Amino acid sequence: MQSVYGVCPFATTQRVLQGKWAIVVLYQLSCGTQRFNELERNIPEITRSMLTRQLRQLERDRLVVRKVYAEVPPRVEYSLSELGERFRRVLDEIEVFGLEYMRELEKGEDL
Repeated sequence: MQSVYGVCPFATTQRVLQGKWAIVVLYQLSCGTQRFNELERNIPEITRSMLTRQLRQLERDRLVVRKVYAEVPPRVEYSLSELGERFRRVLDEIEVFGLEYMRELEKGEDL
């Protein structure tokens, strides 16, 4: 079976997560629905324009859902889509690896 991104599942996943901030944004949204300003506060290193681009890309890739409420001023919320929710177990494994890797790096500094 060939996807629109190619035949390799690793290349397909890499393509979807190619943005520098994709995994961090997905992690933040795995903690619950957030508005743009909340995401911006929770990821202080990201610029406003980069967050906008990353959210749009994740929405195009169907991992994030953007919901606009008909209010004045308009309220916009971001959450993981059903597909994004399935990515949670990958995020959990990334966290486990990251923590183990940081411990290994700390050990190496003692040499």
